[in-house]
Amino acid sequence: MGVYNVHERVLPAPRAEVGLLLDGLSGDTDRLWPGRDWFPMLLDGPLAPGAAGGHGPVRYTVAAHVPGQWVRFTFSGPRGFHGFHEFTVHPVGPDRTLLRHTLAMHARGPARLSWPLAFRHLHDAALEDGLDRAEHACTGTVARPARWSRYVRLLRRLIG
Repeated sequence: MGVYNVHERVLPAPRAEVGLLLDGLSGDTDRLWPGRDWFPMLLDGPLAPGAAGGHGPVRYTVAAHVPGQWVRFTFSGPRGFHGFHEFTVHPVGPDRTLLRHTLAMHARGPARLSWPLAFRHLHDAALEDGLDRAEHACTGTVARPARWSRYVRLLRRLIG
């Protein structure tokens, strides 16, 4: 099963400011990944090619990183996740920047069930929370905060 999943938000900030959010992923001052409400993103070294880690049961290795512009992670788990997820930064004006997260993978074996039944819903909620964090970091507020669905709240209770 092919999966292509995109989350993005235009932020009222210059590319360099949004790029710093990307470059802070998994660091001590990470202002992008929603690690307080979700499993934190942890890597075994700085954000650079070859660093391995993940968040919760999702495991990956940094495949590429262009500071301030792009980072790609290649999946190594859970079983059946074959592909990548990445963050990219795109200027859309002098003080407006698009922050995009893309997940592209083939779900095989157990992931053919776990992705549509659980991981997709949790992934979507976590990414929207991360985009809220990015917006808050750039503006000090969030115009339309993401809300968890009843199903996401149920799944979170089940994984405890």
